[in-house]
Amino acid sequence: MRNPLYAPLLALSLAACATAGPDYRPPEQSAATTPGATGAFHSAQGGQFSQAELPDHWWRLYADPQLDALVEQALSANADLRSANANLEKAQAVLREAQAGRDITTTISGGETIARASGVSQHLPGTVGYDLGLAASYPLDLNGRIKRAIEASGADVEAVTAARDYVRVSVAAATTQAYAQVCAANYTLTVNRKVVALQRDTLDATRRLAKGGRGTAFDVSRAQAAVDVSEAALPGFAAQRQNALYLLATLLGRAPADYPREVENCATLPTLGQPLPVGDGAALIRRRPDIRQAERTIAGDTARLGVATADLYPQVSIGGSVGLTGPLKDFGSGSAFGFSLGPLLSWRFPNRPVVKAQIAQADAQVKADLAGFDASVLEALRQTETALETYRRNAEQAGALDRARDSAGVSAGQAGKLFRFGRGDFLSLLDAQRSLASAEASAAAARAQLVQDQIAIFLALGGGWS
Repeated sequence: MRNPLYAPLLALSLAACATAGPDYRPPEQSAATTPGATGAFHSAQGGQFSQAELPDHWWRLYADPQLDALVEQALSANADLRSANANLEKAQAVLREAQAGRDITTTISGGETIARASGVSQHLPGTVGYDLGLAASYPLDLNGRIKRAIEASGADVEAVTAARDYVRVSVAAATTQAYAQVCAANYTLTVNRKVVALQRDTLDATRRLAKGGRGTAFDVSRAQAAVDVSEAALPGFAAQRQNALYLLATLLGRAPADYPREVENCATLPTLGQPLPVGDGAALIRRRPDIRQAERTIAGDTARLGVATADLYPQVSIGGSVGLTGPLKDFGSGSAFGFSLGPLLSWRFPNRPVVKAQIAQADAQVKADLAGFDASVLEALRQTETALETYRRNAEQAGALDRARDSAGVSAGQAGKLFRFGRGDFLSLLDAQRSLASAEASAAAARAQLVQDQIAIFLALGGGWS
C-alpha cells in the first residue's frame, strides 16, 4: 500500500535541494580590513627597520650556520611540534571520515533460526530457517548536509594546520632565543671578567704602594672589596648560560644533560647584517598562523551551521536490498528470493524545536568566532607594535650605554694614571673603576637584550613557516 505521506515528504525534500545554510565568505567588515590594520607599522621608524617582506627562515638573517643547524634540528625533533603534527593527522582522518559519507553504504546480514509450533511435543524436531540479505544505500544529499560536513572538516584541517604552523613559529623563535642567551651569557661573562682583571691590577698596584709607604691597609681592603663584588656576579652569568643550554636541549627533543656541547663556548652575539625587515600590517595578517586559524575556525563553524540547518529537512537516499529467507529445506528455491528498491526517507520532524535550538547555537558560535578573529588581529598588531617600540627604544638606550661605557673607560684610565703618579686619591680611582664596571655590565646586558628584542619582533610577525 502506498504511504500517503510519501509524496509530500518527497516534495519537501526536493524543495530543499539547495545546500542548507549560508555559504562562507571571509569577514569583510572586520579589524583586518581597516586602514589602520593594513598600513605601515607606527613604531617601525628609523634606519634599523626595512619595509621588505620578512623571509620565512628569518633566523638565516644572522648568517650563523650553527644557529641554522640548531633550528632545523628543533623543527624535526621538538616534542611539541610532533604533537601538533599528530593533531593534524587526526584532523585529516576526520575529514576522510566525512568524505566517506558520500559513499555507498552496504550491509550484509545472516541468521539461522529453529522454531517449534506451540503445543508440539518437545521431542519433535523444530523447523530450521535461515535469513540472508545484502542491503545497500546511497545518500542523495539533496540539502547538502554531507557537503557541509565535509566543508567543516576541511576547514578544521586548515585550522589545525595553522595551529601546527604557530607551534613551528614558536619553536624556531624559542630555539634562537636560547642560543642567543647562551652567547649573551658568555659575552657578558667575558666583559665582566675584563672588569675583574682591571680591578685586580688595581689591587696589586695598591698592595705594592702600601708596601712602599704610599698607601694604607684601608686602601688595600677597599680594592679587595671591589674585586670581590665583581667576582660575585660571575657565577650568575655562568648559571644563565647553563640554564639556556638545558632549555636548548629540551627544544631539540633531548634530555637536559644532552645539551649541544658545540654551543657551550659561543661568546659572539648574533648580529643582523641588514635593517630588520618588518613589512606592513597587511603582510602580518596574511602571515600570522593564529589569525589564519581564527579565520578557518569561522569557515568550519559556518559549515556546521549548514549541517544543523539541513536537519530541518528529510534526508533522502536510494536503497536496495536482496535476500533469501525461509525454511532451510527450501534454500535456493525461487520462493525464498526477495528484493526491494526505492528511496529512503529519514526526518526528525517531531524534534524541530531541538533542531532550531541547535541552529541558534551554531549561529551564535559563528558570531563568537567573528569576534575572536577580530581579537586575534588586534592582538597580533598590538604585539608587533609593542615589540617594535621596545626594540627601537632599547636600541637608543644601548647606544647611550655604549657612550657611557666609553666615557667611564676614559675616566678610569685617567684616574689610574693620576693615582700612580701621586696626583689623585685612591677613593677617586675606586669610584671611577666602580663606574666602569657598572657601565660595562649595563652596556653588555643592553646589547644582549637587543638580540632578544629582534627575535621577539620576528615572533610577533609570525615568521618561521612557509
